[in-house]
Amino acid sequence: MATETLTLGKAINRGLRRALEHDPKVVIMGEDVGKLGGVFRITDGLQKDFGENRVIDTPLAESGIIGTAVGLSIRGYRPICEIQFDGFVYPAYDQIVSQVAKMHYRSQGKVRVPMVIRIPFGGGIGAVEHHSESPEAYFAHTAGLKVVACSSPQDAYTMIQQAVASDDPIVFFEPKRRYHEKGQVELDAPLGDAYPLHASRVVRPGRDATLLAYGPMVRTALDAATAAEEDGRDLEVIDLRTLSPLDLAPVYESVKRTGRCVVVHEAPSNLGLGAEIAARVTEECFYSLEAPVLRVAGFDTPYPAARLEEDYLPNLDRVLDGVDRTFGW
Repeated sequence: MATETLTLGKAINRGLRRALEHDPKVVIMGEDVGKLGGVFRITDGLQKDFGENRVIDTPLAESGIIGTAVGLSIRGYRPICEIQFDGFVYPAYDQIVSQVAKMHYRSQGKVRVPMVIRIPFGGGIGAVEHHSESPEAYFAHTAGLKVVACSSPQDAYTMIQQAVASDDPIVFFEPKRRYHEKGQVELDAPLGDAYPLHASRVVRPGRDATLLAYGPMVRTALDAATAAEEDGRDLEVIDLRTLSPLDLAPVYESVKRTGRCVVVHEAPSNLGLGAEIAARVTEECFYSLEAPVLRVAGFDTPYPAARLEEDYLPNLDRVLDGVDRTFGW
C-alpha cells in the first residue's frame, strides 16, 4: 500500500486531482481557483493539468458560483464549488437553502444535485473580519443538505473524493488552521474500502470521559486527552466527521461506558451542534450519565479581531476545565 506524508491541504489537492481524473464530468469552480491555485493553494496546479474548462476561475459572486453549479449538476456534471472563506458563503445562502437543498425533494426524487461546496472554516490564522466564521449549524439545520468536516490528511484525501462521488449535495468544511498539519495518507487504496463518509470515529480510546469534536477541534481534543493523563484521567476522543446526518451510535456506546461527555466546537454555543448532540445523548444515555453533557465552544459574540481570537477559541485549558467540571458532579 503506497503511503505518503502530506499536509491536510495537499491531501485535499490530491483528492481533487483523483476525482478529476476519475470522472470527466467533475469540474471545479471558484474565485482564483485556477491560475492562482486558490487563496490557500488547495487547487494548485489543477487548471494547468486539466484546463480552463474544468478548473474555472469565476467572478467574485458566490451566488453566481452556486447558481451556475446547480444548473451544471442538473445537466449531469459534478461541480465542486470553492467558497474562498467561510464568511463569504452568506451571499450564496439563498441559493444553497432554496435551491441546492430542495431540488431533489421538489422534483419528487426525479432530479439530483450532485455538487460539493468546499468551505475553509474556523479561526486561528490571524485573519480579518469575515474570514474566521463557523457557519456549519446553518447548513446542518437545513433538510436536504449533507454536511461533513475533515480533520486529518487521510480523511481529507478520502472524504473529498467520497463527497464528489455522492449523488447528494454536500457542504464540505475544511479546517483552515490545520491545512499545514502533516500525516500519513494511503493514496492507492480503493475508495470503496475507505471509512464511510457519514460515520463518526473513535480516534483515541478511553474509559473515564468522552470528548466529542470535529474539524479543527479534533487536534485540540486529542491534546487535552494527552494532558489529562497527568491527572490520571483516560479520555476517549471521537471525531464526529459528519454533522448532517449525525452518526451518534459510537457516541452512545462510548458515553454508556464513560458516563461523562464534553462536546467541543469553535462555533458559538447558542443553538450550535453541541446543543443538539447534548439533547440526543441525554435522551439516549440518561441512566448512564454521571453528569450533564457539557459544551466547550466559542462565545456568543461576533468573531473578534485577530489579536483577541486566542481568547475566543476553545483551547487546551478550556477543554480541560470542561473535563474537570464534568468530574465535579
